[in-house]
Amino acid sequence: MTADRLLPVYLLAGEELLVLEAADALRAQARKLGYAEREVLDVGNHFDWDDLARSAAGMSLFATRRLLDLRLPTGRPGTEGAKAINEFCANPPPDVTLLITATEWSSKHEGAWTKNLDAAGALVVFNAPRPNEWASWIGARLTSRGLSATPDAAALLAERVEGNLLAAAQEIDKLVVLHGQGKIDAQEMENLVADSARYDAFKLTDAAFAGEGGRALRILAGLHAEGEELIGLMGWLVNQLQLALRLANARDFAAQARAERLWPAREQLFRKALRRAPREHWLQCLARAARIDRMAKGREQGDAWLEAERLIAAIAEPRAAGALA
Repeated sequence: MTADRLLPVYLLAGEELLVLEAADALRAQARKLGYAEREVLDVGNHFDWDDLARSAAGMSLFATRRLLDLRLPTGRPGTEGAKAINEFCANPPPDVTLLITATEWSSKHEGAWTKNLDAAGALVVFNAPRPNEWASWIGARLTSRGLSATPDAAALLAERVEGNLLAAAQEIDKLVVLHGQGKIDAQEMENLVADSARYDAFKLTDAAFAGEGGRALRILAGLHAEGEELIGLMGWLVNQLQLALRLANARDFAAQARAERLWPAREQLFRKALRRAPREHWLQCLARAARIDRMAKGREQGDAWLEAERLIAAIAEPRAAGALA
């Protein structure tokens, strides 16, 4: 992008909230630069990719710059779409910019079409913050809204909205209204922010298999406090332990991961987990999960939630497997 015009093509891909905000900023910049016309193209199951070429070649009613806003949620244009995008990138029309947004993205989405697009314009991938990046991300977003927070206050908000970018954005916008500009300490944050953490079974198992014991136990405690039924949680945990065993037993891990239809991020999650402990450990975890399930159903004596804590700790940190004894 130069001072007076946009690049011919942009692909903004990744985490939905960040992609949508970046696209809004780019559209605002386009309006400032005289891109007075905008045409939205929604790519669905029956989208005609010839529409892209027709829209690009169309004449402006007001002889002005135009923005083609192509919504590609899956990030997968298919053969016809890749061809259409390649043709646009090879010969972009003057005074036309193509903006493509994709809210599903991984390295497997990349191909010749993305390389051609990046050469002709810009490809920007937005990833959600990693667990250790949440506090700094929140601090930066607070600053962008005219607020600041002490490190412990930012950490508190990060814990409350763990894994939920939209909730984080909403809470920060709420803080602008409730607090105004200035600095927020931990006590003020505690008073102002609702608990928006998404404590669910999926995040529980992901944290456990990622080796994040403290986070996994915190999620489990949150589920317990919210009155979640342990039976449902154990059903999903047993499912994931069975998956881990199938992967551990497979001669070809990658082939088994494909057969299980694992996304790249989850494939890496299990690959790293299985490196931390031998097959026997996961077999023992599965046996203990089945026992906890019986406890939760009243078919065996014992404190099911306490045993669940021990099991989660052992999944996350196999060295703590003595907890399974």
